[in-house]
Amino acid sequence: MALFAVIFIPVTLLIAYTMAAMINRGVRGENALRTIYLYPFAMSFIVTGLVWRWLLDPTFGVADVARKLGFESASFDWIVNADMAIFTIIIAAVWHSAGLVMVVLLAGLRGVDDDLWKAIRIEGIPAWKAHLFIIIPSIGASIATALVLMSLTVVRLFDVVVAMTGGGPGIATDVPAKFIIDHMFERQQVGLASAAATTLLLLVLVVAVPLLFLKNRRKGVAK
Repeated sequence: MALFAVIFIPVTLLIAYTMAAMINRGVRGENALRTIYLYPFAMSFIVTGLVWRWLLDPTFGVADVARKLGFESASFDWIVNADMAIFTIIIAAVWHSAGLVMVVLLAGLRGVDDDLWKAIRIEGIPAWKAHLFIIIPSIGASIATALVLMSLTVVRLFDVVVAMTGGGPGIATDVPAKFIIDHMFERQQVGLASAAATTLLLLVLVVAVPLLFLKNRRKGVAK
């Protein structure tokens, strides 16, 4: 789960912020773009997992399509590779969650004072510097909200794992929520499952409470 969190959160945040910044510039078809970006989140994690399981299947997924197009040596077996399977889960989770995070960040960008944007343009500050050193710090509350949402996605990760890999190969993609369900209902080890569930709850509190405190503190400073 640690590897999942270390990759999932920064990648999702980067992709979502890029999409939000692009839409915030007033591109054509904004409503259509927002719908497209949010569409994956409208699907359940189970459906997302099944779709990506099919796409990444080494026998009839995108690898098979590539072979039929003439790339006979094309192979993509990450989903059945114990060392790489976790990255397929990350790909599916990022695809599913980036749209929601984008909406949260876009709300923050839309709240930035127009005078600040004008000052940036007048000073001729490069776009990447403006976003990195001026805009991002000014939307700290939105980023904190996004971090809370993504952190909760990490700790309650279950559906997409079951749909894509079932925790395998072996235990390569096993996650705490699946561990709890397996030991509670399949192995009837109620004590172990309860202890694991309590630990997971404490982990959620450890992650969520500081982020919520930071979000409220930034709101107070903004006022």
